[in-house]
Amino acid sequence: MRRPPFLRKRPLWVCGAIVFAVLLGVAALTVAAAGPVNINTAHAEQLQSLPGIGPAIAQRIVQYRQQNGLFKQKEDIQNVRGIGPKKYEAIKDLITVK
Repeated sequence: MRRPPFLRKRPLWVCGAIVFAVLLGVAALTVAAAGPVNINTAHAEQLQSLPGIGPAIAQRIVQYRQQNGLFKQKEDIQNVRGIGPKKYEAIKDLITVK
C-alpha cells in the first residue's frame, strides 16, 4: 500500500527548512501586527522581534545608534555589520525611523 505524499519520508533538512519558513512567517506576521519597529528608539529585545535579527545583531544596532546617532533613513541600517541587502529586504517593510 502506498503512503499518501504527506506521510512519505523526507530528508531531515527538508523538514527543518519547512519549520524555519513557517516560524519566519509567523515572526513576520507578529511584527506586522504590532506595527513597524522604530529602529531609532527600539531596545535590543524589540529589535529581536524582526526576522533574522538575533541578540548579537540587535546589540550591534543599539551600539551603532549610540556611536553614530539616529538613523536618518531606514536604509542606513545596512551600515550595521550583519545586515546586508538580503536581510534588509526581509525587514524593510517592518521598520521605521519616525
